[in-house]
Amino acid sequence: MIFTVTTVKDTLANVQRFVAGNLAGGADHLFVFLDGPDPEVRAFLDSHPHVTCVRTDKTWWLGERPAELNVRQRINANLVKVLLSTLPEAEWLFHVDGDEIVQIDRDVLGAVPGDVEVVKLAPLEAVSRKHWDQDPTWFKKMLGKDDLTLLHVLGAIKRPHNGALFHGHLEGKSGLRPRLDRWLTLHHVVLADKSRVDPYTHDALTVLHYESFSGEDFVRKWTSMLDAGPTFGLRSGREPTAVALRTLVSLGLSEEQAAPYLMRIFERTTEDDFDTLRDLGLLVEVDPREGTHRPEALGNDARQHLDGLLARLREEPKGIFHPYRSPGADREALKRAQGAPKGVRGLLRRS
Repeated sequence: MIFTVTTVKDTLANVQRFVAGNLAGGADHLFVFLDGPDPEVRAFLDSHPHVTCVRTDKTWWLGERPAELNVRQRINANLVKVLLSTLPEAEWLFHVDGDEIVQIDRDVLGAVPGDVEVVKLAPLEAVSRKHWDQDPTWFKKMLGKDDLTLLHVLGAIKRPHNGALFHGHLEGKSGLRPRLDRWLTLHHVVLADKSRVDPYTHDALTVLHYESFSGEDFVRKWTSMLDAGPTFGLRSGREPTAVALRTLVSLGLSEEQAAPYLMRIFERTTEDDFDTLRDLGLLVEVDPREGTHRPEALGNDARQHLDGLLARLREEPKGIFHPYRSPGADREALKRAQGAPKGVRGLLRRS
């Protein structure tokens, strides 16, 4: 079975698109950690047979909720990795964001050599427009030097680099065979010494990224930062945008006051030249709703096993599951959750 893990704080419509798309795109079961209370979202996730929903409230963090979202994401992802290391059915685990949908050719993934532990999903980023009549189906792909130079000369991008074409990450997302001796970060898989594991890649292994795909979504995303304070970041290639957003958020404006200025920032920094990109044949058309994958159901025994371990791991300090902290502490927590005597390793399926 193929699993994903995600930390989410989003609208019900976006979460529904996320769940449906990932299941149609190749995943079998989704672990979703709710990063904020939303009764409608929680009810939807709790009722879905292919989702395990985890509330990350005070009882989850035990009073030690990390301030940084990316820290919370890493912790949640690697806790699920620990869980799945005990489940024979778990073949792969992918760490994706709530605005991402995997596109996994299961035949290609199934043909990956058994000694390959990590695969990478290359990014396809949704074209940013002021408005879409429905969910976007046109995506930007990574381009070569000549195509980028053409777009730069035409004025479609500010410099001939994929970092100017893409508004979100360029790294893609990684998946691993659930093991206890490697860890998921936001984009990569690392070893205990923090070195990255080289991934297997294939054109049929991609991830759709709905990064600020519309003016409305851009405003919604950054308006939510008004409650979080001025601390956030974008990759270095978008530093002017980051400075502008950080400054605007720090002014203490209401959501209504900030919205028109956020839209102006979107128009000047994020909106894509859709017609040029499409007419030049530089886009990929994908409708994730047309995915043909039929997810495998998690059996009752497997679900009870995972739910039981998860309930016991709620009692553990979550910082031990971060990839760069306390090597081995996560294993000890798993032993306690399994009821194994201290020092006994036999219950750990994968080392």
